Amino acid sequence: MLTLNAVRSLALHAQGLTHPDAQPVPPTPDAIQQTVERLGCVQIDTLHVVQRSHYLVLWSRLGTYAPADFERLAFEPDDRRLFEGWQRCASYIPLKDFRYQLPRFQRMQDTSAIWYHRWLALEQNREMVPQVLERIQQEGGLRTADFKYDGPRRGSWWDWKPAKVALEYHFDSGRLMIGKRVNFQRVYDLTERVLPEWVETTPPTPEERDRYWIEQGARALGICHPMQAVEYSYRKRTPGKVILEELLREGVLMPVQAEQADGKSAELVVHRDNLELMQQAADGALKAERTTFLSPFDSLFWAKGRDAQLWNFRHCLEAYIPEPKRQWGYFCLSILHKGRLVGKFDPKLERQSGILRLKALYLEPGIALDEELVHDVASAMSDFMRFHKAKELVVEKSQPVEFGLKLTANL
Repeated sequence: MLTLNAVRSLALHAQGLTHPDAQPVPPTPDAIQQTVERLGCVQIDTLHVVQRSHYLVLWSRLGTYAPADFERLAFEPDDRRLFEGWQRCASYIPLKDFRYQLPRFQRMQDTSAIWYHRWLALEQNREMVPQVLERIQQEGGLRTADFKYDGPRRGSWWDWKPAKVALEYHFDSGRLMIGKRVNFQRVYDLTERVLPEWVETTPPTPEERDRYWIEQGARALGICHPMQAVEYSYRKRTPGKVILEELLREGVLMPVQAEQADGKSAELVVHRDNLELMQQAADGALKAERTTFLSPFDSLFWAKGRDAQLWNFRHCLEAYIPEPKRQWGYFCLSILHKGRLVGKFDPKLERQSGILRLKALYLEPGIALDEELVHDVASAMSDFMRFHKAKELVVEKSQPVEFGLKLTANL
């Protein structure tokens, strides 16, 4: 029986969230790449009240680093080790995993998704598909903005103009990749001009792909309920269950009795690559020592129910909920403190003034507001401000009030 502390330590270590806060030297591009590989991918998001989520996920694990180093790994031809693709959602993915995208590309080329199929039913849309590809072949990488559009004003944010749909269709089919971004706008280019020659392009079968990603999910979670490995990798449940049974039968995944946050035991699984780490966690040699903040899109929360099962915590994203219905805030970050999720806050960076404004700060019920917690959260907040080039912290609302007062006093 693994204790709850051991389970938490193993889960956090697998995600790169256990090492002490202080870093002797700034993280290198190699450390950034290794972090992305450890997680499997990093989800891209457009929300920009503070740094975008994909930058925050790396900060949570590495502390202050140079986002330009991350961008070089994705967009600089000589340094490219990551690419933009579709994993759980739009994500930065290690190029070593590119081949596992090939079955999806082929499926899109053969049948396309229902949404594209309906769009392609119109002749003027079908004509657009070869036209955008021909322009990129002749002119090089192009943005959506480089294609003129004189039609009606578009409504919802995903109601794309025809050229954008054609570009995304080629991107989803593997003919185009994202060569770079300009002001966060994608620049689409031919795959043969973006993809480095060293990348493996032998296509796996769909079954080999699913097995690879489910194993990757189990490793990245450290310890989990079996179906959570499927959810982490965003595979379909029915074929995923068949693969899970194979992995358990072969001893690739090992069943373990473990304590959960409600005090009850459950049968979880550990990938055989993590067995040594599990033993270290059980012996108390693997400890969660990090205090940091986690994006609403952080991969720690990708597996359904994990926040409650292991931490008795409610992770939330309320950005897409009407403001009157929000309980916590627009873009709440969770506060991780030495193995526990102890609170959350809703930040907004005022870039011109350099003020980091916490519109709300919360401490979880039952968490003692001791000096160590305040000191460690203040230290993490100081680095968070440094990462955002913020000069001042303003706490508008705090529950309890003492949390905000003590935090600002420590800063």
